[in-house]
Amino acid sequence: MALLPIKDDNPLNRIQFQYVTVALIAACVAVFLWEVSLGDQRGRAIFGFGHIPAVLFGARTLPPELEQIPAWLTLVTSMFLHGGWLHLGFNMLFLWVFGDNVEDALGHFRYLVFYVLCGVIGTLLHALAAPDSTVPLVGASGAISGVLGAYLVLHPKARLLVLFMNIIPLRLPAVLVLLFWIGSQFFSLSQSGVGAETGGTAWLAHIGGFIAGMILVVPFRRKSVPLFDGIGRFAPVPELELVVDEEENRHRRSIFPNTYLPEPERPRSRHSVIPDSDGRR
Repeated sequence: MALLPIKDDNPLNRIQFQYVTVALIAACVAVFLWEVSLGDQRGRAIFGFGHIPAVLFGARTLPPELEQIPAWLTLVTSMFLHGGWLHLGFNMLFLWVFGDNVEDALGHFRYLVFYVLCGVIGTLLHALAAPDSTVPLVGASGAISGVLGAYLVLHPKARLLVLFMNIIPLRLPAVLVLLFWIGSQFFSLSQSGVGAETGGTAWLAHIGGFIAGMILVVPFRRKSVPLFDGIGRFAPVPELELVVDEEENRHRRSIFPNTYLPEPERPRSRHSVIPDSDGRR
């Protein structure tokens, strides 16, 4: 991977901890460990809980011994399955780096709904492009791509620590890293085509999830959260700032990432003096 994100310098402002992000990571890891424990029966779980477009649209049916749940429900269950350790590791790394700030901007419950919706939309786009595919689609990539799209809209100026070619550490703005990432998805799609029958990566699920995230984050975010780091016309509306508690308002983000607006000092009169303990001046 040309630009591998390791961490960001973007503290939480509205929540104390990213409980949902951590829970999603834990769930994906637990499900993958369950997959591995199945041994030779793992393929049955992939076909039963992974998403197969041809089954969703009724072009094919699964044998009774493979069918586990209704086909429409695999739009969700497929998000928690992964094809291997690298697939799981890269997905969870991206979710860890970018998920906390999106959860911070949306709130815990709305973030969870947002995550699932982005995953479903990404999977559906893949399925619509290859409705006759019988290859199971697994992985949280569509949902996590939605998180990346939301992060781009919320914090384009945040600084990311990335590894260039997985070796050289660099600090780059999020807008550069994320635009490079989505550009690479379009490039890979143009080189491989939809080609679901050949297996591999579902590039359209990534692209669909990313675009869905960019759009859905606008209505899903807290009203006091500015877009694009509050740059220019996207600066917080004064009326909305009134609903933010005093501490959050004092520490609201400036147009420069990873900095805070300090509380202004009150000017002291030249003639003011400190009273004695008995009240005399």
